[in-house]
Amino acid sequence: MSETSTRVSRLALGAVLGACLVNGVSGPAGAAEVPLSQQRLVAASSAERGDLSPSAAVDGRTNTRWSSKFSDPQWLQVDLGSVRPIKKIVINWERAYASAYTIQVSNGSGEWQTLKSAAGINGVQTLDVSTSGRYVRLHATKRATQWGVSLWEFQVFGAGTTTTPSPTPSPSPSPSAKPTPTPTPTKPTNNPTPTPTKPATSATPTTPAGDLPKGPVPPGAVRVAEFVAECPFTHRLPDDPIVMPGLPGGSHMHSFMGNETTNASTNLGSLLKGSSTCDPKVDLSSYWVPTLYNGDTPVEPSSATFYYLGEGVREELAAQTRSFPQGLRVVAGNAKATAADGMSSARWSCLHAGHVGASKNFVTCPAGTKLETYLDFPHCWNGKDLDSADHKSHMSYPSGNACPATHPVVVPKLRMVLRYTINGDPSAFRLSSGPGYTMHGDFFNAWPEAELERRIRDCIRPKVKCGPDGTA
Repeated sequence: MSETSTRVSRLALGAVLGACLVNGVSGPAGAAEVPLSQQRLVAASSAERGDLSPSAAVDGRTNTRWSSKFSDPQWLQVDLGSVRPIKKIVINWERAYASAYTIQVSNGSGEWQTLKSAAGINGVQTLDVSTSGRYVRLHATKRATQWGVSLWEFQVFGAGTTTTPSPTPSPSPSPSAKPTPTPTPTKPTNNPTPTPTKPATSATPTTPAGDLPKGPVPPGAVRVAEFVAECPFTHRLPDDPIVMPGLPGGSHMHSFMGNETTNASTNLGSLLKGSSTCDPKVDLSSYWVPTLYNGDTPVEPSSATFYYLGEGVREELAAQTRSFPQGLRVVAGNAKATAADGMSSARWSCLHAGHVGASKNFVTCPAGTKLETYLDFPHCWNGKDLDSADHKSHMSYPSGNACPATHPVVVPKLRMVLRYTINGDPSAFRLSSGPGYTMHGDFFNAWPEAELERRIRDCIRPKVKCGPDGTA
């Protein structure tokens, strides 16, 4: 028998054994125990390729898998939708398993409790637990191979879970059929067109799916769906933890706002442990833009306001606005724009000099005024990825006052407004990325989940204008 035939036979046998261990083969026919995690929102620290995305780990299929990038540590996290009792976790590892990992749980407060510390295996591993939580995370601290961390399925089971969620595809009745001949482990590929993965349909409604919690409208409230964070400039570095993670000095110069710890090695964990200049202080997110120069002198924003808005979609869809997941990375603008045209999202104007008008490039502001810029971030999310290979494909702008079917989850529209104490002839002005039309912004979400959800409930969904404290 050839090596390839042996490989396929072993995969098929492993799929059969995995199905037997997870779903059982004895007992009367009936509803199989469906994992709480199946088809739920899922996120990961990374994905090796587009066709090895985290959603494959919770799709109920044993011939699709998630695989991370080739570095330590890595993590996979599933959102059960609400706090649920949890009794068992089943991991169907691929051969590139984690030799050391922990299972963590959170109820959404941002605090993680470690349930188990274990070593993975080449096969199906069952962990008995007794706890409750909304978010369950596999945190792999060490890979067993040179490849990424890879698994076929990550399943979380609750007490007496037998009802199939809606919609949920039935598990494949015969995993012994020929598996998809995906090479394992896979080497990096230069294929520019990865196979797209199907969206996590059960938790990403494309149309209103019942009322979400909505706060009251206080007497005299201004009816604008908005809350804000004022986040002054913190520091300047040639780093970009989204586009060039782990490469200090690898980027053009950036001006950072909000979290004071941001650098090339920043991740969600480091942000949550950091401190912030924001009002409110609970916003530990990081925001950054290319540094503005007047000649060779850097000019930093004198103020930086980040508006979170419920606009751009129909009112009934805005009422379905959901929170950003922690760790979501969003990029707006085009650092590679070559002209002040449709490829640029920049907008420059003058504070208190509306007659000057707005432009995609720098404008001449009268004496006594300030140069200002604002940038709107995309606010339709695909419901499954915290980032994407180009750092943009997981997000989209609305079209026709609705989010596209490919990006069905409405999240708050982030608007960045920066003001600079500079005016006059702009001929010496430049950004570290180039002319004014290359203006772009980055957002790394580290809001505490409860604080962000409160603001969306009390400000965005009921259309109430709120201040930094999240009240009218």
